[in-house]
Amino acid sequence: MNLAALHERASLNQQVRVFFAERKVLEVETPALSQAGNTDPFIDSFSVNTPHGLRYLHTSPEYPMKRLLVAGAGDIYQLCKVWRRDESGKRHNPEFTLLEWYRLGFTWQKLMYEVADLLHTLIPHLQKPPRFCSYREAFLESVQLDPHLATEAELSACAQAHGIAISGEMPVQAWRDLLLTHCVETQFPTDQLTFLYHYPASQSALATIQQVDGQAVAERFEVYLGALELGNGYQEQTDSAQNRLILVQDAHTRGHDIPVDERFLAALEHGLPECAGVALGIDRILLCRMQRDDLKQVIAFSWEVA
Repeated sequence: MNLAALHERASLNQQVRVFFAERKVLEVETPALSQAGNTDPFIDSFSVNTPHGLRYLHTSPEYPMKRLLVAGAGDIYQLCKVWRRDESGKRHNPEFTLLEWYRLGFTWQKLMYEVADLLHTLIPHLQKPPRFCSYREAFLESVQLDPHLATEAELSACAQAHGIAISGEMPVQAWRDLLLTHCVETQFPTDQLTFLYHYPASQSALATIQQVDGQAVAERFEVYLGALELGNGYQEQTDSAQNRLILVQDAHTRGHDIPVDERFLAALEHGLPECAGVALGIDRILLCRMQRDDLKQVIAFSWEVA
């Protein structure tokens, strides 16, 4: 247990609450246990048997927070524990603290600047202004390849040219992800925030999609310090039918092992207001703030000794 980290976390949490109080964003709480889990094929929920049936520990407070938005809560944020059935390591702990907020009437571009303001407050040694870069620009700069146009063969050849040996076939998006983590993110500056935006439409999740230079792209962004991802933001998809389609497709991809959140989808039918939302990993931000390199140095009790 790192006593300095306990004090830094308390100070960071206080700064978060002051930041949002000054902007009149309401702090809310929502249930950690739900009758429906996350249907995203790449995120696994923990399940808990209760006297009232199976419940799932939330991987994000997104769905209940959007139900509050529909109910008229206005601008809201939440600072809470979440759980994801993931590996445990220097950059991952299956239980972690998430800061999530939604801003009515904001564009995703405006939200990026608010995220930058908060992160410069929480990580005070950051002096340089943030860097904003599209997904396409980042690939062209790092691996001289347009990720929206490159074929599976071209992406595979690019990976091999950069010393990444993978046997067998993978879909285009898997090759993009591989190049992003091994070649693109590693080039991000370590003394400056990088905002990466306009991901391929296949990675839209519950974000809106637009056409840019003839390519369908997701109106979403991720923010990094060096190669460390700190958060993920969206122009939220407000169309209830589109949200249902995405969740049902995800559940089908998973094999229907996680029930679709029908209460969330029913709420959306009453009209989700136009908004942008973002979630930031507080433990990783604390890691950057204290300039450490292992989450065990900033968490009171890591997964292995919890």
